Amino acid sequence: MAIYPTAEQIQTLLTGPPDQPVVMVNLLRFKPTVDGRPAGSAAMSGEASYRLYADKMRQIVESSGGRFVWIGRVDSVVIGDSDAQFDMIGLVEYPSRQKFVEIATSDRVREIGVDRAAGLESQWLIATTEAAR
Repeated sequence: MAIYPTAEQIQTLLTGPPDQPVVMVNLLRFKPTVDGRPAGSAAMSGEASYRLYADKMRQIVESSGGRFVWIGRVDSVVIGDSDAQFDMIGLVEYPSRQKFVEIATSDRVREIGVDRAAGLESQWLIATTEAAR
């Protein structure tokens, strides 16, 4: 499964409401152990590697006007296909879709991305906007 969006997916994202915050729903599955880290690095779980990335990403997101809304561990599937297994779900709000793209493609995020790529087995990233009431 992919862990980075395609150019087409980014273009589709940007067709959404430009003047509203976007909440990104992160459905994460971690590798049992990391790969792709520099030689000599300590062995660690995929989740531990991803958490290194997430701690740095939180600082970047919050300094850009966004926020980490909620993070939780998946413990059971109540309704739905139990083959869709995820370890963790996170909700991250960005001021706009454009701001999300700016952050996600920034040099700062590229620099910390090694821990993300090393720890993730797969990810679904779903853009959402608040529904009219």
